[in-house]
Amino acid sequence: MDKPYGLTMRGIIKNDNDEILILRRHPKSRTNPHKWELPGGKVDPGEFFDEALIREIKEETSLDGKIGDFCEAVQDDYVHKRTVQIIMYLKDLKGEVKISDEHDDWMWASLDKIKELELSTAFEKVIKKKNWKI
Repeated sequence: MDKPYGLTMRGIIKNDNDEILILRRHPKSRTNPHKWELPGGKVDPGEFFDEALIREIKEETSLDGKIGDFCEAVQDDYVHKRTVQIIMYLKDLKGEVKISDEHDDWMWASLDKIKELELSTAFEKVIKKKNWKI
């Protein structure tokens, strides 16, 4: 039987120092436990993907913002499903970072720092695919 597909939205949020906001997944997460990732999450049935990204960013970081340009898309395969992850830049962000219980830590990090961390499989694919210069 073929595994079902899901759509996941992720956002690139930068601060004034050109560092990226990354979150560390909870150690009990079903996928990629205790690995660093970009904020975001699943698109609910019937939901527009841009609305899903804004909702997920708010839920996971408490930040409000707007969607900017497209960055990249990757496929991630798990035992129980496959996902297509669309990564978008975010802009006009307001608020202070407060993470949800889906994650246990967060940081602003440079690309060099990010490359030293244990990353989710999709985040690793994005960095390799773009040969990333953020």
